[in-house]
Amino acid sequence: MTMLQVKLNSGIEMPMLGYGVYQVTPQECERCVLDALALGYRHIDTAQAYNNEREVGNAVKKSGIDRKEIFITSKVWISNFGYEKTMASVEESLRKLQTDYIDLMLLHQPFGDVYGAWRALEELVQMGKVRAIGISNFYVDRFVEFCQFACGDWTKPDGTIVKGILPAVNQIEIHPYHIQSTQIEWMKKYNVTPEAWAPLDEGRDNIFNDKTLLAIAQKYSKSLHQIVLRWHMQRGQVTFPMSRNKAHMAENLNIFDFTLTDEDMKAIDSLDKGKSSFFSHQDPSIVEWFHQMA
Repeated sequence: MTMLQVKLNSGIEMPMLGYGVYQVTPQECERCVLDALALGYRHIDTAQAYNNEREVGNAVKKSGIDRKEIFITSKVWISNFGYEKTMASVEESLRKLQTDYIDLMLLHQPFGDVYGAWRALEELVQMGKVRAIGISNFYVDRFVEFCQFACGDWTKPDGTIVKGILPAVNQIEIHPYHIQSTQIEWMKKYNVTPEAWAPLDEGRDNIFNDKTLLAIAQKYSKSLHQIVLRWHMQRGQVTFPMSRNKAHMAENLNIFDFTLTDEDMKAIDSLDKGKSSFFSHQDPSIVEWFHQMA
């Protein structure tokens, strides 16, 4: 198996297909990550809010695999936004993950003191505790505004100059029913890599019975899941399918021995419904809800 890699705008290479631990309980996370690593996954996507960073760290330690071969992504939760809180929370993530550095750290949501949090992440990169930084769930208007903010260097009160860093990635909802064409075009303009959460729409909208996807799957003697994940790869979207079943993990990894045609890709793109299957981060009631959680 040859794992596709993407070079981030910072120059760091990252595996395009990873294993996500969202909704994996602490009780089962260690076993799941060990299974994923044994199968060949080398990118693990976790978050402070998932409450399983410690179990991810345990699995990485127990795997016996050189830490340098494993790419770990985590995310700062909004209750930890702001310069000082973010600095402290990343130190706590490092302790839980039992590592000297985190490969990629994201701001999990576009609410709260994202600017103070970003300044902390930029400084953590300069300190060598984080290799790359990015954002998650920033819609196109907030994305462009944030990139403009992140362009410039800044000076600490003690006179130390900290390099301004553009986000390496923006992790957003992307799947065949919500292909995010406009958002991705703007990411290309700023050389920011798209990452897809809910890459299979979490099974919503009856996607697993979609006739177009099933027909393409039959054409290649692949599963519908494999077709969708291959579509993500060919669009240049990093993604993290989650499964607690080792056989399904292996199936999700087995997508590098075929290529979808341009016609197949266009057919899948045509399934776009142009809206989220979950909720909108631009809905005022959702914004209030996130701030209440923070």
